[in-house]
Amino acid sequence: MIYCVKPGLTQMNIMPKYNYIAKTLQGEPRSGTLEARDEHQVARILRREGCILISTRSEEGLKQKRKFTVSIPFLGWISLTEKIMFARNLRVMIAAGVPLPRALKILARQSKNKKLRKILLDIREEIIKGKTFSDALGKYSNIFSELFFSMIRVGEETGTLEEVLRVVVQQMEKEYQIKSKIKGAMIYPAVIVFAMVCIGILMLIVVVPKLSKVFTELGVELPMTTKLVIAIGTFLEKFWFTLPLGILFLLILLRVVLKTRIGKLVFDTSILKIPIISPIIKKSNSAHTVRTLSSLIAAGVPIVRSLEIVSGSLSNVRYKKAISEAAEKVKKGGKLAEALREHEDIYPSLVIQMIEVGEETGETANILEKLAEFFEEEVANTTKNLSAIIEPVLMLIIGAVVGFFAISMIQPIYSMMQTL
Repeated sequence: MIYCVKPGLTQMNIMPKYNYIAKTLQGEPRSGTLEARDEHQVARILRREGCILISTRSEEGLKQKRKFTVSIPFLGWISLTEKIMFARNLRVMIAAGVPLPRALKILARQSKNKKLRKILLDIREEIIKGKTFSDALGKYSNIFSELFFSMIRVGEETGTLEEVLRVVVQQMEKEYQIKSKIKGAMIYPAVIVFAMVCIGILMLIVVVPKLSKVFTELGVELPMTTKLVIAIGTFLEKFWFTLPLGILFLLILLRVVLKTRIGKLVFDTSILKIPIISPIIKKSNSAHTVRTLSSLIAAGVPIVRSLEIVSGSLSNVRYKKAISEAAEKVKKGGKLAEALREHEDIYPSLVIQMIEVGEETGETANILEKLAEFFEEEVANTTKNLSAIIEPVLMLIIGAVVGFFAISMIQPIYSMMQTL
């Protein structure tokens, strides 16, 4: 620890101790511990030694704060939109010449998200202590992606932080657009399925038990399908509270399974085989891969490191594994196009061919950027027509369910009328 205050200038031991952060007139960071009556005296002592006080905190107050503060990290969530606004506003401030610590303080005050505000202020303190922006961001790898962290580091090393932030904002905006289009396309099917399930449960709880009593009074011989429907309806009528508990249990179980390596692999592999969903998954992951790779290569990040970053930014295990294996082969001297050729089941041949052209011409970044725009447009067109594709499928499913229910309930009535 480097102190800016001479030992002879410290006060008596009965005074409280203050941890301080200061800077010399030459801009060098200094920190340490000083005994003084209050914060004002700390500032005066440091000023006599040619230092400017940045921040100070009493050790007693710090201990009390640590003792009584309870941190619950899973409370609070920072959306992609908030991250985009942060990166965009930070770029504007840096372009205007605002110092980074001050820019972070202003953005923290403007943020309505308490968690993001706390993170920005903490990053600001780390920068004031002498850390780089990228090193301070590394503490929050669960909030900011590896791509964000790596691009900021490139910007610091090359002195092009403003340009790097422009690329990062563009990347996040494209990611947000793709996710929004996919979510928007899935709203209609989700609403229909939810309504169908709610109506079905209501029928089982309200209508089926009443029909069951009628059948019992009449002594009608019931077919197996009718017995099954009546058994489900009777159970839900008596134990309806088990339904939300069962759904909650299944959701928790699914979440736990997806956190395991095998469970995530099975899920990601299965979703790539669903006829309607598979093309969207493949095109969106291809678009993310080529755009991220294009941005990193254009920023001057080495190809192997770029592939490692891309692998870390992908959520699908199959794509993550494919890019990770490609990075290992490129590290050994192989070509990226040849490395990806083994994964033509998940990456379209167009991606491999265009990467091969880029490697031959030395225009990999530009070609990948154009390819990303093509796939993003493909995702937009596919999601635009998704409702029209899913609608007839949903109608068939609804028709089959309604038909099964109707036949199960009407068949005993029909049999009873024939015996009369």
